[in-house]
Amino acid sequence: MVPRRSAAARWALLAAVTAASAVPLAAIGVPSAALFAALFVATALALAGYAPEGVPRSASLAAQAVLGVVIGALVSGPTLRALAAHAVPVVLVTFATLLVSIGAGLLMGLRRDVDPTTGALALTTGGASAIVALAAELGADIRMVAVVQYLRVGLVTAIMPLVAAFVFHVGGMTAADHLSHVGGHFSHGSAMAAAVPPAGLKGLVLVGLAAPLGLLLARLTRMPAGPLLGPLIVAAAITLTGRTGDAGVPAPIVDLAYAAIGWQAGVRFTRARLAEIGRALPTALGLILLVNVICAGLGALLADLAGATPFEGYLATLPGGIYAALAMAIAARTDVTFVLAVHVLRVLLVMFTMPLFARLLRRRAARPR
Repeated sequence: MVPRRSAAARWALLAAVTAASAVPLAAIGVPSAALFAALFVATALALAGYAPEGVPRSASLAAQAVLGVVIGALVSGPTLRALAAHAVPVVLVTFATLLVSIGAGLLMGLRRDVDPTTGALALTTGGASAIVALAAELGADIRMVAVVQYLRVGLVTAIMPLVAAFVFHVGGMTAADHLSHVGGHFSHGSAMAAAVPPAGLKGLVLVGLAAPLGLLLARLTRMPAGPLLGPLIVAAAITLTGRTGDAGVPAPIVDLAYAAIGWQAGVRFTRARLAEIGRALPTALGLILLVNVICAGLGALLADLAGATPFEGYLATLPGGIYAALAMAIAARTDVTFVLAVHVLRVLLVMFTMPLFARLLRRRAARPR
């Protein structure tokens, strides 16, 4: 039994069980396996009374900085060229998918047990792990956001092979094959790290430069959600110079960042809050399915406007699950760069607009009635 007063023993237990749980999850292609494992292990230990009291602020900032670098590394020349080729329809449809998901989140925020900021972040599509990282910074309930975000990612991942087979008649890939293919190509199992190239010494240099410089930029400019956006901007600028080649953030560093984010949400759980989230899940499930249907329609519109195939339009506008969309695009021999470009654009839109939107929601809620 872990001594109740030993913080070191609690952290050791949390880290060991998280690592042991993340390995099999990553092996079967679970998205953001380290975050999933950290969230559920921390929740279980918190409910049992054996979790640490909280994640240090420094660890939270470092995790956000790493995720910012991961996203910034996706902003490559080919990605920007793919966007520029059909800039107007891609931007309009991508913005529409973002508005649809935010609208669904605001509907969820009509519940008495869900505030508008939490609802909006919980259902916003575009980088689940980064949105969870932003939740605490933006004053939302990180526990609710984490659970609903990964419910969304799980549903998108499960539904996609069925839609591919029965709607678009893309054969040769069952649901099991899909998971195997994802796990084989993207060993991180990460919703965003899926598109990150293999890392080496240049990857270490990238994160070693972009993370601290980005945090310094955030402090000097006081930008909203600065610990994530600052490193994102610096990493994108470095990547676009071409000096880093195909470098991405090394997998162990990404996994540590995911674990810190999962722990931050999990250690805050109480039995009462877990019950409240459980009562909200049917509403969240219905809204997630509605967003999926609307985004599929927007995908058809994008395909028509941008001259892409209907299947490419569907994959590009999926409400989440970038790693799964890319795996499916590779398997179906479609335009992977186009699919990646649209997803990256949505992630960037989310990262830059949600902090401002959350601030507006908080100001509105604070107004006297």
